[in-house]
Amino acid sequence: MDKFSFLLALLITQLAWSQTLLTGRVTDQKGHALPGANVFIKGSYDGANADSIGAFRFTTTQKDSVLLAVSFIGYEPYSQKLLLNQSAIRVNAVLTEVASELNTVVITAGVFEASDTRRMTMLKPIDVVTIAGGGADITGVMQLMPGTQRVGEQSGLFVRGGSGQESQVVIDGMIVQNPYFSSLPDVQSRGRFQPFMFKGTAFSTGGYSAQYGQALSSVLLLNTADKGTNNGLSISLNLASAALSYDRATEKSSLSGTAYYGNLKPLFALVPQNISWSRVPEYTGTSVTYRLKTGKTGMLKAYGMYSDSWLGMTFRNPGFAGEGLAGSLLNLKLRNRNAFMTSTYTNSWDEANWQLNTGLSYSYDTDHTSYDTANFDRASERVQARAVLTRLLPNNRNAVPNTLLLGGEAHRLTLNNTVAGRPYSLHDNCLALFAESEVYLSRALALRVGIRGEYNSLIDRLNLAPRLSLAFKTGMYSQVSVAAGQFYQMPDYRYLFLNTTLHPERADHLILNYQVINKGRTFRVEGFYKNYAQLVREQTPQYDANPYRYPWGQTNNGGSGYAWGFDLFWRDQKTIKNLDYWVTYSYVDTKRLFQQYTVSATPTFVSDHNLSLITKTYLQKPRLNLSLTYAFTSGRPYYNPNRNAEGSAGFLTDRTPGVHSVSFMASHITTIKGNFTILYAAADNILNSKLIYTYRYTPDGTTRYAVGPQSYRSFFVGAVMMLSKKAKVEPNQL
Repeated sequence: MDKFSFLLALLITQLAWSQTLLTGRVTDQKGHALPGANVFIKGSYDGANADSIGAFRFTTTQKDSVLLAVSFIGYEPYSQKLLLNQSAIRVNAVLTEVASELNTVVITAGVFEASDTRRMTMLKPIDVVTIAGGGADITGVMQLMPGTQRVGEQSGLFVRGGSGQESQVVIDGMIVQNPYFSSLPDVQSRGRFQPFMFKGTAFSTGGYSAQYGQALSSVLLLNTADKGTNNGLSISLNLASAALSYDRATEKSSLSGTAYYGNLKPLFALVPQNISWSRVPEYTGTSVTYRLKTGKTGMLKAYGMYSDSWLGMTFRNPGFAGEGLAGSLLNLKLRNRNAFMTSTYTNSWDEANWQLNTGLSYSYDTDHTSYDTANFDRASERVQARAVLTRLLPNNRNAVPNTLLLGGEAHRLTLNNTVAGRPYSLHDNCLALFAESEVYLSRALALRVGIRGEYNSLIDRLNLAPRLSLAFKTGMYSQVSVAAGQFYQMPDYRYLFLNTTLHPERADHLILNYQVINKGRTFRVEGFYKNYAQLVREQTPQYDANPYRYPWGQTNNGGSGYAWGFDLFWRDQKTIKNLDYWVTYSYVDTKRLFQQYTVSATPTFVSDHNLSLITKTYLQKPRLNLSLTYAFTSGRPYYNPNRNAEGSAGFLTDRTPGVHSVSFMASHITTIKGNFTILYAAADNILNSKLIYTYRYTPDGTTRYAVGPQSYRSFFVGAVMMLSKKAKVEPNQL
């Protein structure tokens, strides 16, 4: 061998010695081969693709430590450090399927989500404003959802046998002290907030997170949008009000403002009223929203609103003890002022493994109310601070991270009432701490455990409320969930004005849920049981059915009760082209021994059966959106003093007739002088059914009269014009 041949042979030998052979196999967690998976060493060109059985083989001249990477569509990236100190190394890579809406379980028991980040999307803001019968009101539409009872003469959300006071409205984690306009005798009030303020809605009908408290039945969680929608001015005009809005958005910030004035005289001139208005409702207000991106992950939001309203009406006094109805008429005058401000800051760091949410809010509400010459003024003020820290924890079982959440909040609440010239005042400081962890035992099994502790200075009580939720994936599109927990709430403050030794009222929840979501169709069935304890009872010589009475009897926490039932929900957006429809049904069986009740009975605000059928369609060529809603509510108990005179067996055994209602809504998209415009019209109870919500009697029991809506059949028309060439609404949003 000549010198050249010897040197060439030596070089080839040295190259062979410096190479490392990498072999192995790529599979999923079930051992199935992943052919075509890309296997390579990061920072080099050395690598290969897995063959039909998932095997790979290649050599590398890299030395010392390297990072072997494996990638495959639909699976989490895989990496492993290797020390190249051998001539051959074998690596078996097991890839984890990417967490997605279809292959990862989601805890859903008791919760209806409407957001872009969760798979159980039910309603969007555009749904709220285009559903017939909802009045473009968030809480009005929620009354068409399963789990709620429709109580036409009272404000609030009545959920699974609970009263309207047992539900809380929360915006960005902050409790809203006065989410509805001031209540009137036998008139249901609207919510104060517009649907398009929010990017997501979660309506919890029970078993909700340890992050929230002071609600025996449910919470409505509203999350504000992160940016404005359209730059420029928009004008809204309808039979009841006029509004001017302005939006301005940049890459890092946005500002939105609205000013409005309302007077219901034009509407009442066209729609006959069942109420005698001494002063037609008139109102004005404004709101401002500011958003600022403080960095790559930081977001600061500030929202403030103020409203002022006046009205006067004549109504029947249920407590009038004279003869006939004419003398029982009272003249009510009301002036309401309301202010609400909230600011939140969110941020994350360490690749979003740490997340921080903080908030500060202030609310103030006053009602200057008089009944003839008697003064019944009310005022409330709440200050709240809140902070939540979330840590994403690595999960060795699969790629879905576990979470640990720690948080706390503090409230300062002041209430002032004047009853017939006598003032009452309360101050309550509340401190709450909570912890919650969500653990994914596998892609098909998730567990959430939490506990909440609350202390109220007014009654000097501390309570601990454990919460538990579990979800198991039964198929590609289906899952079951279960939730249980304890929930506490301060007694009605009317009782606390006279007795601050009362304990918090308690409800124990147990919920079982089954849900299927597939190709635009959703089926959901949920059963529940609630046990009520420590309810307030008031000892009086006889029952007083006047809903506006001020409590005066001795009180204690000797009350109890139960509620059980089930809900059904079916929504289909695919079977019929351009038709979106859903059916909801709720059944509840409940009894309580509380307040003045002499025996355990079904409360007057509960209807056993609630059914709704909602349809929506969008016609492309005429750019027309149509909605039709049918709603049925079975009869509710009412107090009959003549039957009750027969003995306790007759207490609240009478029932009102069932309530049937059909509503229609249409909206048309067009342009007026180049400006994007939406024209809309709505009609409620188009069959003009004589709706009866409850009956009342004069105190002597000789005369019964029906309580119904402020108008039987009503209609509403209006328009929104956006003075921005970029403003638009996509058909798929309708």
